[in-house]
Amino acid sequence: MKFAHIADNHLGFRQYGLFERETDFYEVFNRIIQKIIEERPDFVIHSGDLFEFSRPPTKALLTVQSGFSQLKNENIPIYAIAGNHDIIMRKNAIPPQVLYREFGLTVISPNNPYYTEDDIFIGGIPYTPKFHSDFLVDRLNFLENESKKYKKRILVLHQAIDKYLPFDYELELADMPESFNYYALGHIHNRIVDDFGEGKLAYAGSPEIWKMDELESYRKKGKGFYLVDMGGDIPNVERVDLKLPREIIRENVKYTQLKDEITRISEQLLKFDKKPLLEITIEGGDFNRSEVYEMLRKAFYNLCLSIRPNYKPESLLETLDGVSDNESILNPHEILREKLKDFNSKIPDFASNILKEISDGDFKKTEEIIHTFYEESYDN
Repeated sequence: MKFAHIADNHLGFRQYGLFERETDFYEVFNRIIQKIIEERPDFVIHSGDLFEFSRPPTKALLTVQSGFSQLKNENIPIYAIAGNHDIIMRKNAIPPQVLYREFGLTVISPNNPYYTEDDIFIGGIPYTPKFHSDFLVDRLNFLENESKKYKKRILVLHQAIDKYLPFDYELELADMPESFNYYALGHIHNRIVDDFGEGKLAYAGSPEIWKMDELESYRKKGKGFYLVDMGGDIPNVERVDLKLPREIIRENVKYTQLKDEITRISEQLLKFDKKPLLEITIEGGDFNRSEVYEMLRKAFYNLCLSIRPNYKPESLLETLDGVSDNESILNPHEILREKLKDFNSKIPDFASNILKEISDGDFKKTEEIIHTFYEESYDN
């Protein structure tokens, strides 16, 4: 028995406001569908954040409809939960995944928390905010008890766990049941496979680069999905890598060598069929940022899709000198929690969640979190 494990497609996401980047995400999704059909798994598990928004754009909806229809035609069912981007954070909210019930998708929800595929138990919980952690743990215990009579057991979640995201998690590893054979997780965008309980715990990761801080992990572990074989005592997790449709170039250059580096980078950018994204950091020296940006813009405007400059002049480098990567640097989430520790126990997490969404530029999600918190915490 084999299945494909995917997560975090974020369809409809228009990175940096670029239509081309939205299209890149659709292209990667279509490649995943074709690769799944080639691999012929028995079923597919999706661990949340299929969409970027709870009300996706029409193109995103039609892309998913086409992909799931192809899987249905190949008799490959899909089991899915909703991630935090898929749903409005309110009681009884309905995720857009329900639109695809006629196209082979089975939604795992609070009303239908588990299904079976032959002798395999597939249970899951949609994304649950940290201020509902007690509810999450209760549901995990319920699924553990319900799964005991099945030979193979799969748990599907869209949560960050403290071991893998220490400063911004909703679930502690100690609260995870250990009786499942495979833990199909979403939410963290970097690929992770770990031994846990009676099997493997895996984050499938995002198939495209949603944020630039995913680039290093992509270089090491790739992007795509997992093909999981449940035939043995321990699941065998095989990485299926996909080539991204657009290159992302990251460069660090010294200001004193900027002209020569511009020439070198320009030659590199000419090699790609699609215009790449360029993130460039200028280090050292005393310089005028607007003048440097104008130089970069003139040099690279026609060669790349987007230029993301960062600046580290001499004064900033001196400030950072002597601070090692291993030293503790102030974390804004920890500062908030410390300042708010004397309030209601839900308040620090509430503030941290708001900070995260504002930092990501997702003001709609910020508003939803605020409404949900006040609706569920106060009578008026």
